[in-house]
Amino acid sequence: MRAVRSFFLMLLLTLAACGSEQNDPYPTSERGQSIFYSAFTERPKHLDPAQSYTEDESIFTAQIYEPPLQYHYLKRPYTLVAGTAERVPEPLFLDARGNPLPPEAPSSLVVSSVYEVRIKPGILYQPHPAFATDGNGRLLYAELDAKALRGIDALADFPVTGTRELTADDYIYQIKRLAHPRLHSPIFGMMAAHIVGLKEFGETLALASREQPDAWLDLDRFPLEGVTRVDRYTYRVRLTGRYPQFLYWLAMPFFAPVPREADRFYSQPGMAEKNLTLDWYPVGTGPYMLTENNPNSRMVLSRNPNFRRETYPCEGDDGDSESGLLKDCGKPLPLIETAVFTREKESIPYWNKFLQGYYDASGISSDSFDQAVRLSVGGDVQLSDDMRERGIRLLTSVRASTFYMGFNMLDPVVGGKSGVGEERARKLRQALSIAIDQEEFISIFMNGRGIAAMSPLPPGLFGYEEGEAGINPVVYAWKNGRAQRKSVDEAKKLLAEAGWPNGRDAKTGEPLVLNLDTTSGGMGDKSRLDWLIRQFGKLDIQLVVRATDFNRFQEKLRKGAVQIYFLGWNADYPDPENFFFLLSGSEGQIAHGGENKSNYANAEYDRLFVEMKDMGNTPERLKIVRRMKHILQHDAPWIFGFHPKSYTLGHAWLHNRKPNDVANNILKYQRIDVAERVLRRHEWNAPVLWPLVFLGVGLVFLIVPAVIAYRRRERSIARSTSEH
Repeated sequence: MRAVRSFFLMLLLTLAACGSEQNDPYPTSERGQSIFYSAFTERPKHLDPAQSYTEDESIFTAQIYEPPLQYHYLKRPYTLVAGTAERVPEPLFLDARGNPLPPEAPSSLVVSSVYEVRIKPGILYQPHPAFATDGNGRLLYAELDAKALRGIDALADFPVTGTRELTADDYIYQIKRLAHPRLHSPIFGMMAAHIVGLKEFGETLALASREQPDAWLDLDRFPLEGVTRVDRYTYRVRLTGRYPQFLYWLAMPFFAPVPREADRFYSQPGMAEKNLTLDWYPVGTGPYMLTENNPNSRMVLSRNPNFRRETYPCEGDDGDSESGLLKDCGKPLPLIETAVFTREKESIPYWNKFLQGYYDASGISSDSFDQAVRLSVGGDVQLSDDMRERGIRLLTSVRASTFYMGFNMLDPVVGGKSGVGEERARKLRQALSIAIDQEEFISIFMNGRGIAAMSPLPPGLFGYEEGEAGINPVVYAWKNGRAQRKSVDEAKKLLAEAGWPNGRDAKTGEPLVLNLDTTSGGMGDKSRLDWLIRQFGKLDIQLVVRATDFNRFQEKLRKGAVQIYFLGWNADYPDPENFFFLLSGSEGQIAHGGENKSNYANAEYDRLFVEMKDMGNTPERLKIVRRMKHILQHDAPWIFGFHPKSYTLGHAWLHNRKPNDVANNILKYQRIDVAERVLRRHEWNAPVLWPLVFLGVGLVFLIVPAVIAYRRRERSIARSTSEH
């Protein structure tokens, strides 16, 4: 029976090894630690604050870099507060002679605005080899060559690090970097129109770069007229005219500090070949620093040991206290020591690891939507029973984004010319705005995760209005206390008035054929495009979809070689100007190379835009915003699509989560209950033993008879041998 005993011993060892730890994808050294676990799907391309401009990148940059301002974590509407700055600066307005003007002075008198920013003393950078010095205070790694870099493959391979105090010069240096010709900052053109002398500064740097194509450009050698140093902790930025939205830019990584030492360090020969760049290893004063960068697999943010003193807020909105969002009032930040981000290319593995407790938070993909949430009788979204039993929380918010279908107003059919042609094209656009059922699209393709747009403005921004006051009267009627899309018959009536009865030219009988330009993944898969074709078909209009790659699509927009296109816009900052400028005549794509891809121009709208954009959020501004919305609704240069809803799930052990669609530096406020996570992971990943026990019993029933038969045969042979 020795074989049977050996089998049972092996079975017991197997069962002992089948604990929940065997499922854990993380190293044993991380167990029980204050670590936030999440995933990313697209590798970040830029981590340099002069270049980075995507949501995937802001997951990292916003935790590492600190601009002078930030948004209050809990207050809504979004409120700017001091970051590294001592206070939110008040602009000083100057006239043509440089004399101060009162804050309420008309914009026509304001020639320039001056923002003076004072930084809190004593803030230190994260440990970094760029700051390492010898006994005489000289930088250790400022004169490296290929030989010195031998054996250096990552930032951690440098044996010595250092730090220094944050100063005003670091902010000035970064503003200059926005004009660097080798960086191609996406906001240079916009900022060059506002910051005095930045355009000319960019031309100076371009010339210097051509003269020294491979050399490091020490930006301290080149003065920038509109940005000046006052003292060690204070700098001034002078803008052309009045531009109140500049304060919002001061809360973005574009205006975070970059020290000259880091720029010099990474510019040395041989660094870029080893991915030793600011794009790969950021340098900041924020609560976290990037300690592991493998964008194809795993990225790790670790607590910055030099982080300044900042505490969790003690006030918020109504209901925040009841929701437990003020329990950590006054505690030093960050509340989480480390954040580990794992690359997940497929949604199903991401979702399964979340359900196992190995990711602390998750979005909801279409594949897992029905498993995660359900719709109540009243249409409200609620967690499924399984999610609630696990203690999972659901956070929902309407994102500060607008997706739309735009018309090229220079096209003779959908844009029209002045007079009769213009009116025909307008009614055509209005008819299509009614016929394309955004509510149906949201229901079918977005699992209800969105709301139909009435104008360019998303919820949460000044000028967005609920109820009857906020509807688009061209597309909707207010009936029984809600907005109701007008009928297809009304759309057909408008189409006939436009000269296209039943989708055919009233004079020639030719069918109306329209072209939609999109990227292969821009509008979605084939089913979405088929749905869209059917929407046009309701008016007997033929839609031709011209899909292309992203670069070709962008080139078509730049040249005005489109008729209809599909795009979206995420808020850079929470102000109506950030959406209304997309239809300003001064931003026309063809005329000015701007962001107005529809090339829309309306003299009254443009006049109101100039007046509105420099105003505070007053009743007078609201009147102007309403008038601008009505103009756009009437002219219909866009088919206003939808504002997407964000659905985020978080486990019960993840605290201090509040939806935030503008600020990105939110990791420092969150907290992990490590003990609760360990308990739940063990519970949810306990091994299922009965199949092994069943298998073992079955094997015993098979093995024991075989062993008995074998023993009998052996004894029989032995007796036979002894008899002979």
